[in-house]
Amino acid sequence: MSQFFQIHPQTPQARLIKQAVDIIRAGGVVVYPTDSSYAVGCRIGEKSAIERVRRLRQLDDRHNFTLLCSDLSQLGLFAKVDTAAFRLLKAHTPGPYTFILSATREVPRLLLHPKRRTIGLRVPQHPIAQALLEALGEPLMSVSLILPGDTEPMSDIDEMRERLKHQVDLIIDGGPGGGAASTVVDLSSNDPQVVRVGCGDPTPFEAGA
Repeated sequence: MSQFFQIHPQTPQARLIKQAVDIIRAGGVVVYPTDSSYAVGCRIGEKSAIERVRRLRQLDDRHNFTLLCSDLSQLGLFAKVDTAAFRLLKAHTPGPYTFILSATREVPRLLLHPKRRTIGLRVPQHPIAQALLEALGEPLMSVSLILPGDTEPMSDIDEMRERLKHQVDLIIDGGPGGGAASTVVDLSSNDPQVVRVGCGDPTPFEAGA
């Protein structure tokens, strides 16, 4: 049975954040809010937890996982960022965007797209997500909380508790969730490509912008 924490969405309680991070460090799978929608995450090198997330979401090995990073300097350890990409990242982070970039050797192979060697990266604006990252001291492996058969992320906390109580170790209630996942932008080639339109405005990354 999963644990359940109610954490204030603007001023997260340090005691509960520490307990949540202890669960993550112990190999746990955690549901938490971001500035787009709720997400499910774990430590980036925790193979058994990553496999649990794959099963929960029914993901194949071509899915681009996302590393949730605390800031751009941490993001730069895990992705190859050229000058043009850095300008875009600086202008649009933190925020509801996930950027696909070529990965560095710091990224575990298990998380990479097998053919393209890319990884999704995101700097969230949500206070709870930021507090978790600051206390953890490393990125979170993360995917949107979209269950098999659903087209949108889960947003109702009671439904999460009912459907996920035997599949995750912790559910963090940070208030109502957004109904859309992040906007995904591929920056791994010369021209930005909007891969998925979510709650972030895609206009700055479209041709001619």
